[in-house]
Amino acid sequence: MSRNIQPAKQRQTGFALSGGFIKGFAHLGVMQALKEHDIHPDILSGVSAGALAGAFYADGNEPYRVLDYFSGHRFHDLAKLVIPRQGLFNLSELIDFLKTNLKAKTIEKLKIPLIITATDLDHGKSVHFRKGELAIRIAASCCMPVLFAPVRIDNIHYVDGGLFMNLPVSTIRRECAKVVAINVSPLIASEYKMNIVNIAMRAYNFMFRSNSFPQRENCDLLIEPYNLYGYSNHELEKAEEIFEQGYRAANETLARIKEEKGTIWKV
Repeated sequence: MSRNIQPAKQRQTGFALSGGFIKGFAHLGVMQALKEHDIHPDILSGVSAGALAGAFYADGNEPYRVLDYFSGHRFHDLAKLVIPRQGLFNLSELIDFLKTNLKAKTIEKLKIPLIITATDLDHGKSVHFRKGELAIRIAASCCMPVLFAPVRIDNIHYVDGGLFMNLPVSTIRRECAKVVAINVSPLIASEYKMNIVNIAMRAYNFMFRSNSFPQRENCDLLIEPYNLYGYSNHELEKAEEIFEQGYRAANETLARIKEEKGTIWKV
């Protein structure tokens, strides 16, 4: 096929969901707002926390109902502390949680198609899973290096998909007429403490999130909640509050864009 000829769009609307650890609950709030505006995904593409939120949505759950699965759980219920050879925690507890609470056991069985992006640590490349066992592939996509031990699938070690692609627009761009990008980890140069740990973490986060810039330019609607600063990654008990922040940010963004341009879509 000639490079100048674009393939026919197979789907109307796709959602691309960024990584963001605990801030991933904001994805559910944004998707709840979009649903109330009659914007529904025909396919989902998720990285890390976006893959987790996307899987529960694609499994047939109302976004606000997903909070019920996590109610009463703490961070340590989903991550097992281990002797730190490959990471401080492993994700076996998260995998068990997902197997228990997701009806679909494979990606192919989800009610809405889902692409899960992870990083192949052994070969240094992004991998986009469209089929296979669901729970372990979500865990692989969520596996922040150092904090969690790599997840092994078919003798390959995988870590967080955000290393190379923290906002997975390009995985669905060519097959969707419209792509909604939800970025719960926008790059914010906030105040920080001048010590070795904070400097290292700030630099790490800048590098991790900077690969989202070209992806942001390639979508038809971008929603970025800037009200999520300050949430600690272990504050699972604040899931409902984070959901509400995403819900509020989405409604405000949609209203502002429509007032400015007359349409929510890029023209």
